[in-house]
Amino acid sequence: MQTIAERLKSAQSRIEQATANAHRPPKSVQLLAVSKTKPVSDINLAYEAGQRLFGENYVQEGVEKIQHLSALTDIEWHMIGPLQSNKTKVVAEHFDWVQSVDREKIARRLNDQRPSDMPPLNVCIQLNIDDEDSKSGIQINALPALIDTINGLPNLKLRGLMAIPKASPDEAEQAQTLTTLAELFAEYQQKLSDFDTLSVGMSSDLEAAIEHGSTMVRVGSAIFGARS
Repeated sequence: MQTIAERLKSAQSRIEQATANAHRPPKSVQLLAVSKTKPVSDINLAYEAGQRLFGENYVQEGVEKIQHLSALTDIEWHMIGPLQSNKTKVVAEHFDWVQSVDREKIARRLNDQRPSDMPPLNVCIQLNIDDEDSKSGIQINALPALIDTINGLPNLKLRGLMAIPKASPDEAEQAQTLTTLAELFAEYQQKLSDFDTLSVGMSSDLEAAIEHGSTMVRVGSAIFGARS
């Protein structure tokens, strides 16, 4: 059985190959290791193999891991799961990034609850790019207003967009969704100074996502194995 270090190296190789195939600069795509439901010992193994960006979906589980691994000060912790308003305070106090901001109320609470001795919280707006009822995220027509709101909040730094395109066996349909995302990202990247992150692509579709401009892919099972 492959070790976490070996699977991590394999994931990085896939990213490097996809980046080269897309004629993009080396290291222009970051790997976010999705460690939800995985023990701290697995995160330690990935850390020892050089991984520094970790994504968590569940608030309480994520906070416990952050506290447990607080000595590893160069880990960057990303909240990537849906966020309820009653959980914003503990997220604002512990995480470095929140990729799943999808409404003004959440943004304002994160801003107000971010401790003054911490740097601004990096956030991405989650887009429901395919208008799926089962997924969180805002629709495209609501994006300008939420961007304006976040830009007015001093304790948040708007870094980009996050999306989970629907799984589709139709490559043309997948490509159209990813193209729409890439065009939106490019439009706001020209307008906003810190807007540098397009978080899209997972184990199953990272090559297509990188071809269409993703700057961060979120990989879980391909690094840590199937979730129990």
